[in-house]
Amino acid sequence: MEDLDRRLVGLLLADGRMSYTDLGKATGLSTSAVHQRVRRLEERGVVTGYTAQVSPEALGLPLTALISVTPFDPSAPDDVPERLRHITEIEDCHSVAGEESYVLKVRVSTPGDLEDLLARIRSAGSVSTHTTVVLSTPWEGRSASAQPRATDSGGS
Repeated sequence: MEDLDRRLVGLLLADGRMSYTDLGKATGLSTSAVHQRVRRLEERGVVTGYTAQVSPEALGLPLTALISVTPFDPSAPDDVPERLRHITEIEDCHSVAGEESYVLKVRVSTPGDLEDLLARIRSAGSVSTHTTVVLSTPWEGRSASAQPRATDSGGS
């Protein structure tokens, strides 16, 4: 990806509602050139959508936890993500290397809700779990894909 496209992606990550005019001012491109580049980024699947970022606390979901899951039967088909997809408290599902098969990021209101969620995950997924409760989140949602890489700037 060209540096200019990477810069546009970085600007859109920071503010997905930024106008083509403002993107043009920030990059030195005309509004129509920005529109064409953003459209190409969307067509290539680089930009996959635009979302609102909301405060979990404002939604009544102050408790975040990371749940590592391991299937009870490793020889069974690996369909854990599909078996858990209906559980709305699961925000992210990551396939990982290591002892666990997946790590889930969940948000709930109370420790009791987390306990209930764990039971539902274990039942629906036929998995064992290991849970880490998040105490605080200094930052999240940063996309490394928009950050310049050392090779992009000529560094070694």
